[in-house]
Amino acid sequence: MRRLLSFVILVLSLSVCYAQKDVVRSLKQQIPHIKDSLRYVDALNRLGMLLYETNVDSLFHYTMKAREIAVRVGYEKGVADAVNNLGIVYDMQGDLQLSLRYYNEAYNHYKHLRDSSNIVQTKMNIATVYAELGKEDKSLSNFKEAFLVGKTLKHDSIMALVIYNYLLVFPKLVSNDTTLIYINKASDISVKYRDLRLQLAIDQLRADYMIKNGEREKGISKMEETVRGTLANELYYLSMDMLINLGNNFTGADSAKAVNYYRQGLAIAQEKRYHVYSIQFVKKLYDFYGARQDAANTLKYSRQLVDLYEQKDRINRDSGIDYIEYALKDQQLQSVRSKSKYQWGFLALAITVCLMTIIIIIILWRDWKNSQRTTEALRLQFKHTESTMQQLDHMNKDYARLIKIVAHDLRNPIGAIGSLTSLIRPDAMAKDDKEILELIKGSSKNCLELINELMKTDFTHQQSIVKEEIDLNELLHQCVLLLGFRAKEKDQLLLLHTAIRGLIKADKEKLLRVLNNIVSNAMKFSESYSTIQISSIQSDNEIIIHVKDTGMGIPLDLQDNIFDPFTTSKRTGTGGEQPFGLGLYISKQIIEAHGGKIWFETETNAGTTFYISIPV
Repeated sequence: MRRLLSFVILVLSLSVCYAQKDVVRSLKQQIPHIKDSLRYVDALNRLGMLLYETNVDSLFHYTMKAREIAVRVGYEKGVADAVNNLGIVYDMQGDLQLSLRYYNEAYNHYKHLRDSSNIVQTKMNIATVYAELGKEDKSLSNFKEAFLVGKTLKHDSIMALVIYNYLLVFPKLVSNDTTLIYINKASDISVKYRDLRLQLAIDQLRADYMIKNGEREKGISKMEETVRGTLANELYYLSMDMLINLGNNFTGADSAKAVNYYRQGLAIAQEKRYHVYSIQFVKKLYDFYGARQDAANTLKYSRQLVDLYEQKDRINRDSGIDYIEYALKDQQLQSVRSKSKYQWGFLALAITVCLMTIIIIIILWRDWKNSQRTTEALRLQFKHTESTMQQLDHMNKDYARLIKIVAHDLRNPIGAIGSLTSLIRPDAMAKDDKEILELIKGSSKNCLELINELMKTDFTHQQSIVKEEIDLNELLHQCVLLLGFRAKEKDQLLLLHTAIRGLIKADKEKLLRVLNNIVSNAMKFSESYSTIQISSIQSDNEIIIHVKDTGMGIPLDLQDNIFDPFTTSKRTGTGGEQPFGLGLYISKQIIEAHGGKIWFETETNAGTTFYISIPV
């Protein structure tokens, strides 16, 4: 029965060190007043475990009650503890296979809960069961796992129990020196936590060690002292193996003492209803007297042995508990529960699928209705848009027709200006007058070309350009010189800074028109006495021209459509200049025809900078 002691020691060592009867009495008084279900389950599990010395049926009764509540409220820790207690019940009844099943189930629960201490405890119990079954390899493997997990525990009291059980089960596998080290380590842990029960169990190991290593008298004295300690503290179950051990040690040397220890153990076992131990003690006495051919005592104890086996059967019948039948019914119940759970799960899944199908059908129907409405709305919108486009096209043609009429009417007087300037003889004129005359001729020529283009264009296609090699520096100077006269009307100053290297390919007349438009706009929207800065920079693949003013800036609501033809983003200049809404549109068409781009940066009342990028 050494292995049976191992898991009992665990439960007792977790209790405070005062009389077990007081603990049981206290728990019985507390349980009816516990309202919290989880605490109630814990109390039932502990009470059942404390009552195992009186009657294993009590352990079974309270354990089943705790398990039922724990399953109902979903308290996995309570279920794990109850299942572990069931393992102990079947262990004490000698049904090792069922015991192993419940220990393993408890281990799986504790593993899911990551309860390291109880993982170590269940591994230890499984190891002791395998040892009882004679499967030493599996027993050692589980002990090894218990030691490995136990090393990670902050609270090391459980390790003292693992050491204790390992030395009980496999004393021959540990050398004398190692055994003593383990005993001392376990003893230190028991002292550390003031665990009297564990200290007495360790003292039993220490006594065995002394007897085994040639200190028989000292070891027996230690064992007798330990027995007195267990009996004084009412740890009767713990004393059983010690009394058997003492009787065995005195069988040859002092038969009277041997018989006395056997009888003392038998008296305790009978009083406390330790039926298994009663059978063991009676069998010891039967064997003892049989070896000495004491017929009277042999007969006496043979009758007691028969009575004990009959009494055990009668107790089992009277208790109304058939543990094996219960285990089978429990398996059936678990199977029914699993099947019911699966069926309910399948039903829930089927209902969910049906609901999802109905929802999808409703969504699809609503989407179809919405798509029908959307299609009709789009059809009406498309019809309205088509009508609007037709009106816009008609308006565009009217604008083009009007501009062509105006251009045609302007062509004759501007052509006359050019013809008249060609009649003026520059020989007798001053140098400044000659420059003015040349500017007039150039402007007249540009105006005629612009008018010719306006008469040809339909305002829907990009500008056509004719590229030639031009000096951009010269073109910028020409623009500043030509517009400098207009700038003087508002006392404005045009500043030019350019450093273009070599010639570029571009349409000279159209590029000059862009520059005139951009600089004219800067002058138009700047106050008198302001400065307009024109500059250019060149890189390996492009030339960027900057035209910066300090005028009124472009409002945010007008910025998106200032490059549109006949744009509504038209504003009167600072000097009352009238806007027409074509200059920037034409400029963008020309720059994009060159493969470049035009953009701006502006800030209200702080000015605008236009950028013209022309690829080299």
